[in-house]
Amino acid sequence: MDVAVSLPESGRATSQDGSGVFVSKPGEAGLRGLADYLASDMSACNRVIVERMQSSVALIPQLAAHLVAAGGKRLRPLLTLAAARLCGYDNQDGRMRHVEIAACVEFIHTATLLHDDVVDESQLRRGLASANAIFGNKASVLVGDFLFARSFQILTADASLDIMAILSAASATLAEGEVMQMTTQNDLSTSVDQYLQVIYGKTAALFAAACEAGAVIGACGPEQREALRLYGANLGMAFQLVDDALDYAADQAVLGKEVGDDFREGKVTLPVLAAYAAGDEADRIFWRRVIEDSEQTPDDLPAALERIARTDAIAITLARAEEYAAKAREALAGFDECEIKTLLLDTARYSVSREH
Repeated sequence: MDVAVSLPESGRATSQDGSGVFVSKPGEAGLRGLADYLASDMSACNRVIVERMQSSVALIPQLAAHLVAAGGKRLRPLLTLAAARLCGYDNQDGRMRHVEIAACVEFIHTATLLHDDVVDESQLRRGLASANAIFGNKASVLVGDFLFARSFQILTADASLDIMAILSAASATLAEGEVMQMTTQNDLSTSVDQYLQVIYGKTAALFAAACEAGAVIGACGPEQREALRLYGANLGMAFQLVDDALDYAADQAVLGKEVGDDFREGKVTLPVLAAYAAGDEADRIFWRRVIEDSEQTPDDLPAALERIARTDAIAITLARAEEYAAKAREALAGFDECEIKTLLLDTARYSVSREH
């Protein structure tokens, strides 16, 4: 029996032609502009996502419907669509390849989120109860596997060995990044370079692949393809650095997940590394107890936030994010001026200024 999955009617930006996308929150002008420009493509992508989430096994579309209802920025598929359009793709082959591959990118991303929430024991995702909190860990892992399998089916149908190589390599790197994060968890001897390797693996690699796959669809030359890969990689680095800063600085209602999740899980992120390096001996004793020894009391998160603020750890993290955002913008220098290039530049700026 098929269970219908439908797109939420609220929380969508609507383009002039009436098509909707999942991005409409205030303060997101850069990303919202890109979403509005690509509204028709993104609506088509959303339809593919819904269609490919269907299954005769009822639990799969039920859990998928929960994920769809949670919305999200859909940034990764937007990047695939944007890169293809920047490279001149106009569906001249009649196959809507950019839409199919964008959906594939989103399936890979969503599958990793399902698995990550199980590993991290997260209870919230985008302001709603996480899938594992509602359906359980086993269902979340298995539906994540289903979404990976769907992505393979899309890649096989597209039949581009280049795109298969790009997205399969990114999937392997995603897994490596998560494993590397697990090995650095609770370890304050982790270097900043090791931390940056983790966030490249867990986040930036798929951003890079999303952009490069779009460039392949648009039949860009090797220089433009590499430029878009670099744009995505640097954008992803900036995005994850800001995510890690927001875990210690955001409004929980705006962030859509519990503030301090990384702290409670003992994740070693740049805000912690910066505060640990800049603090005095009493600070370092505190961080070793709460991160390395995992001995935390209810008062420790406020104490951690105070130490983060006192050592300017958030400013340090955001400054590093801006460096990557600047590199992302520089990567597009070789492209002719056009509206979609401007929107991609604005998206890089948004990555650092966002609140969630």
